[in-house]
Amino acid sequence: MRLGVLDIGSNTVHLLVVDAHQGAAPLPAWKSKIALRLAEHLRPDGRIDDDAVDDLIAFARRAQETADDLGVTEFLAFATSAIREAPNGLEVITKVRERAGIDVEVLSGPEEARLTFLAVRRWFGWSAGRILVLDIGGGSLELASGADEEPDVALSLPLGAGRVTRDYLDGDPPKDKQIREARKAARAAIGEVVGQILRAGEPRITVATSKTFRQLARIAGAAPSSEGFHVRRTLTRGDVHLWVPKLAEMTSVERTRLPGVSESRAPQLLAGAIVAEAAMDLLGVDQLEIGPWALREGVILRRIDGLES
Repeated sequence: MRLGVLDIGSNTVHLLVVDAHQGAAPLPAWKSKIALRLAEHLRPDGRIDDDAVDDLIAFARRAQETADDLGVTEFLAFATSAIREAPNGLEVITKVRERAGIDVEVLSGPEEARLTFLAVRRWFGWSAGRILVLDIGGGSLELASGADEEPDVALSLPLGAGRVTRDYLDGDPPKDKQIREARKAARAAIGEVVGQILRAGEPRITVATSKTFRQLARIAGAAPSSEGFHVRRTLTRGDVHLWVPKLAEMTSVERTRLPGVSESRAPQLLAGAIVAEAAMDLLGVDQLEIGPWALREGVILRRIDGLES
């Protein structure tokens, strides 16, 4: 089957078209995206503003047209924390359905964590043993740990790179006090759940997904994305400790000069590094494997698994 997936994230809205069938890895056929940054288009009451909703609907329409042109036989759409937590989130997805003809599934935080874990498990295989998965999105941090395809623990915390930037780091570069407050908040939130994760068992490997981790690994010396999925990429705790103070001293424009850092992500990179550092320190993780599959692939795999034989 040719499957289209619309991923409405807190930072970016992606369209991915894949050729998929049971027993095989989904094969990407087309992808496009828009840096909508829904998490930053919030009114004082937390509602997503009208301009962002209009842009989302316009992209959704184009995505549906592209999917039709590419022969997509099934179209899935899902949204994460920005839509999930906005007071007008239901209103937004209703407008997308009425004006773009697309039904959007709003995933819970634990669902995000479980589906990302499924994708990581399939990529690394059973030989990886118990896996701990970390994913920093725009609005939330997902953590999951398990030895099977269904994790033993799947959690979501309000520590996305966009959210932490908005709530704590409004300077460019931010002041030392702001950085201390962001660091304290991240460590307090992760500290609340460390016990649940550690009691699940010691992981054989820890895998990081998401653009934030890929960019941190890239500036620490990992291979660029142009070298493909199958090149091994890692990020050490020492790398993160080294880069947090460096990023703290840089403006957003200066960060864009780093390898692999886009203009749209540069303002959030320090927040992502602060959260990554907190998670690695509190969970005792010395090295992360950077996984190429994440939530979108998890949604696709769930759908493939649901096909009749």
